[in-house]
Amino acid sequence: MCSKTEVTVGLSISLTGRFCLQGQQALQGIRLWQSYINAQGGIALRNGERRCVRLICYDDCSQADCARENVLRLLREDQINALLGPYSSSLTMAVAEIAEESRRVLWNYGGSSDEIFFHGRQYMVGIASPASDYLRGLPRWLAEEAPALRRICVLYSSRGTFGYQVARGIMESARALNGQSVQRIPLDSVLENPTTLLPMLLAIAPEALVLVGRFQDDLTIMRTRRFWPATVREWRPWLPACGLSPLNLDRSQKGSSGPASGNPGLASQTLSDQIQIGSCLTSRSSSVNRLNTLRPGALPLD
Repeated sequence: MCSKTEVTVGLSISLTGRFCLQGQQALQGIRLWQSYINAQGGIALRNGERRCVRLICYDDCSQADCARENVLRLLREDQINALLGPYSSSLTMAVAEIAEESRRVLWNYGGSSDEIFFHGRQYMVGIASPASDYLRGLPRWLAEEAPALRRICVLYSSRGTFGYQVARGIMESARALNGQSVQRIPLDSVLENPTTLLPMLLAIAPEALVLVGRFQDDLTIMRTRRFWPATVREWRPWLPACGLSPLNLDRSQKGSSGPASGNPGLASQTLSDQIQIGSCLTSRSSSVNRLNTLRPGALPLD
């Protein structure tokens, strides 16, 4: 149970399992926020009092059932003051219903699938762009800046809804333009048998390739770059994943980039501007960008 002299913030986070990389990054960002707030004297309440932040987190092992159990524990046993969401769209959707039933605000920083916002939830605050908007501007940008690149291939994860929504945004945008085609390939089948990728790419002969999967899976595909058909321009692959850094890729993947969806300062930037600076932002971890949205006094307390 939380103390009356502090603000208790709780979250279920993936420290193990398939989302552990992004979960650990998110937790680092949240702990950075906690340290900053406490160094400023704590969160300012309406009566002028300031209270320090105490963080309670439980590992959900990247599993939906475990995330739900963790959130129930945080609300019922720990009786936290503020609830932060987990990383990933699937885990966010898993705990969103609990927040609604409990009438507790869920601060969602790690789930961006459009499905999260389809149900008219009243107790969720989201700060990221919807997944369908991540690369919606790509077809138009290609049409304006590289009109010779007309064949787009999207390798997307069919697990959950995030990858499908990113691919949907690209397809909807391409339909509004003349002369562009978009081919979608489920990424999961390629990962099960990587030897099937090259024949598919040779048959499609894409000129721009989009990868929409887990960060580790995107890197696996990117490391096969030297085997791709010559139609794919070296500087045209796109990776909408957090944590992208030159340290993760060798020289054959130079030029890869992706959207910095959690950075509020990019709202007015063109896609071209985002491409220029996106890799710098994402290499610092998107959780640090999200830190900008969590400021003193921003959390509603019961």
